[in-house]
Amino acid sequence: MEKLSIVFKDIALVKEIESPENPGGLEKRVALTPEDVGRLTTAGVNVFVEYGAGLGVDFEDDEYLENGAVMQRADEIYKDKDMIIKFKGPSLASISEMKTGCTLFCMAHFHSFPDRAKMLEDSQINVIAMEEIQESPKVQTDEQILARAAMAEALKEFIEEQTIGDLKVFVIGRNEKLAGAVRRAGNRDPRSLNMLHKDVKFEELQETGSETLYFYDSESFDDPHGLRERLKEAGSHLFDLHGFELERGDVAIADYRETHPPMEFGLRRIQCLHETGQAGARYGIKLLRENKPDLDVREAKVVVLGYGNVARGAMHEIYDQGFKNINVLGRTHTTKENIDSWLQDVDLVVNGAELPRSLRGITYLVSNDHLKRVIPKGSVVIDLVGGSETNRSAVESVLSCTFLTEPHFIKEEVTISALWGWPMLGMMRESAIKYSSQITDVLIEREKVVEGLDSLTAGVRRALVCGPFKQ
Repeated sequence: MEKLSIVFKDIALVKEIESPENPGGLEKRVALTPEDVGRLTTAGVNVFVEYGAGLGVDFEDDEYLENGAVMQRADEIYKDKDMIIKFKGPSLASISEMKTGCTLFCMAHFHSFPDRAKMLEDSQINVIAMEEIQESPKVQTDEQILARAAMAEALKEFIEEQTIGDLKVFVIGRNEKLAGAVRRAGNRDPRSLNMLHKDVKFEELQETGSETLYFYDSESFDDPHGLRERLKEAGSHLFDLHGFELERGDVAIADYRETHPPMEFGLRRIQCLHETGQAGARYGIKLLRENKPDLDVREAKVVVLGYGNVARGAMHEIYDQGFKNINVLGRTHTTKENIDSWLQDVDLVVNGAELPRSLRGITYLVSNDHLKRVIPKGSVVIDLVGGSETNRSAVESVLSCTFLTEPHFIKEEVTISALWGWPMLGMMRESAIKYSSQITDVLIEREKVVEGLDSLTAGVRRALVCGPFKQ
């Protein structure tokens, strides 16, 4: 690794305690693992770790010591540090312990907690919001480009003939290439978009014919029920992603890279969005089984709003639990004129669609009126995007994260949970390890944040939500 010009020389890793987004101190994860602390100390950073910071996910104090850390008590950890690293936002009491001009690096959710934001500004604390850091430029793998190019080819005829608005797209099976294809299809606004389980039988299909497209990957779909032949006989359009890959995948990827220079910003650099989607859907399915014990969940009507990383994580979990049909809704499907028909008779709704800040508190994709009038009693709504009273969710009844203290609530006899950002039902340690690796990479590898606020990359500069203030 090249030698760094370190500005943030003394960094504190603090223990998660009760804070506005961590009632009861139930967050047990730590922002850095001992191994990643070792990467920082090797790079020349002095890392001070609060006693017990990693115990919640089974990282012992001795492991941090072995990796070059200096251990400190809670009453010492904030003092005279250049940077403070934690996972959730800080407690209000801890802000007064931070020195003026230091930098707080955490999941800040700055606009969701305005009182705390003002305290940080008044104390002249620089804040880098982990959740706001983006790739710069955008990084795209060959697999992602292939998925996009294959679906674009499958839809080309319908777009050229301006019949895409009548087309019903069905993606059979689930893998990462197919997941990318779902996102590309969603961005093209077909009449409907569904993910079907690979074991689906022809008799179970709701739609066939010339206005349907069935998209699959023959590398992972062995067609045990002879579905493809019967779909051809029914006049449906079929497209094989693997066939496209073998025939012209390399050319398609090269052409895309040549004609699409990298965008300035890409995906979030520090995130477990896919895992959040999986965990949220898993909890929703658990609630659905409890609410409707006589329902065969494989036959349940499921609606997923959005097709980004969180939503695709939810689709992954729902698919793996054997649900036969997942309705995936994009912009046109969630308009006021169209959303009612999708929510009619629904069993499970998962919201992965994030509204622009200008529409929060004005537009709701799942309204209280839907709970009263459209969504059946006993159904479940899972919000995976969340917000606060000042930064509202697309689910109207959600005023804040429901937290692990009260993981769900009932409104109009519909069960609602907004456990966004929490790795409920497991994955605490696993997600801590993933986050830690990403945080360390941002600090000393690609973005080199330890070199100071004056040299931030574009993807980090946009995440400086408070400051800059001089040390």
